[in-house]
This record gives sequence, C-alpha cells and structure tokens, in this order.
Amino acid sequence: MIQESQMLPQELPKTIDEVLAALDAIIAESVEQGNFQFVFAYVYRRTTAEIKKAVNEGKFQDNARMEAFDVSFANRYLEALQQFKTGAPLSKSWETAFLASNSPLLVIQHIMLGMNAHINLDLGVAAGLFAPGNQITGLKSDFMAVNTILKSLVNEMQDGLSSVSPLFFLLDWSGHNDDEAVIGFSIEKARDFAWNLAVTLAPLDAAAQAEKIAEVDALVAQLGDVLVHPPGRVLQGLLRLVGYFESKDARKILNGLARP
Repeated sequence: MIQESQMLPQELPKTIDEVLAALDAIIAESVEQGNFQFVFAYVYRRTTAEIKKAVNEGKFQDNARMEAFDVSFANRYLEALQQFKTGAPLSKSWETAFLASNSPLLVIQHIMLGMNAHINLDLGVAAGLFAPGNQITGLKSDFMAVNTILKSLVNEMQDGLSSVSPLFFLLDWSGHNDDEAVIGFSIEKARDFAWNLAVTLAPLDAAAQAEKIAEVDALVAQLGDVLVHPPGRVLQGLLRLVGYFESKDARKILNGLARP
C-alpha cells in the first residue's frame, strides 16, 4: 500500500523491505507532483516485490546474497534520483530518463527510459562491483533466474498499459507480440548485455572500471535519446496516435497499472 506521507529517504535502504518503502515514497511524491517518475518506480516496485517473494520462498541458489545484491542494485536507482533532486552529478543515462519525466511521452516510453538506465547500465555495474573477480561466476545462476520472474510480469504490464492506453495494442502488434518492447527495447537482451558488462567489470581495478562505466553510460544515454525522440515518420505517427487516446492523469495511470 502506498503511503503518501512517506518521503524519499536520504539514507539508502539496507533491506528489500526498505527498498519497497522507498519506492512507495517516490510513487506517492511523483503522483502528487504530477510528474511521470512514478511510472517506472511502480513497475520496478512490482519487480522488487516478486524478487522478495522468491527470496522468501528460497528459490535462489543463495537467497541471502540475492537480497543483498537486489538492494545494492536498487540503490543505484535511488541514489541517482537523490542526485537528480539535489542537482548533484549523476549518470547521463539517468539524467536523460529523469529530465523526460515532465515530457508528454507515452507511459511505455517512461517505463523503457527507466529500464534502459537501470538494466543496460545499473544492473551490469551493480553485479560487477558486488561480485568482483572470480566471485562473478558464482552470481550467474541467480542473476539469470530473475529472467523467469520478469517474464511472468510481462503480460501483467501489458494488461495494465492497455487499461490506460486504449490503443496500446497497436504498439504491441508493431512489436510482433513477442518479448520485444516497442522501439527496439528487449528486457532479455538488456539483461544479457548487463551480464556481459558485469563480467567485463568484475576483474578490473577501480580506474579501469570507471572508464568502462563512463563509456557504457554514454552509449546507454544515446539509446535513451532515441527512446525520447524515436526515428521514422511511421513510428512517430503511431506514437502520436496512441498518445492522443492515452490517459494523462497520474492517478488514473497508477490505478490502471496497479489493477488486479
């Protein structure tokens, strides 16, 4: 349950429950302010809740490690948002996503901007730093196990999007109704990219890691720009058509995404 009195904490979470509370605070604050940061935060909350459920049910090879890693991963997003709110330097990828939160984009675009920064950049960085050196090999099984959880949420997300965007099926159709999101974004491919990044970062020293992270951040930010300004007249026209009939009310969008 989202508590509107909650505020974004200055101290980063140490448990999954604290991550969920922080996400609730972001959602409530964003809806109140009428920006679209809540869109990705809600989708991410659903994913985090499912990770917590899987941890509690003992579905990972190392459940304690998985919770610790999930918190470390989530904190990259939470810290980036704090940096954005305070005007501190942050990754180009998240800056692109956060700056778009007041733009008249489709709900799916806001979701993909968050996923782009958090999966294509944050996930690989979080894994590479969490499991340095040879430890990265031991993390692979649980890292890949999350893919199954994400796949189970795809239909739920599509149903929620359809409830707030009556013509969303046109985008679903244009993506050939597979696991590819529109505008060329694939969660599965992004997670594969993230794993490869993690494996690259794990053996490097701090300076080399920073150089590689900056390189990937620049590329991911470029993809974010494409998500904000997609190429092609046909796709742009389709997005305008879908957007014309899509709800612009933050509370209605949240209720639609959160419907049973």
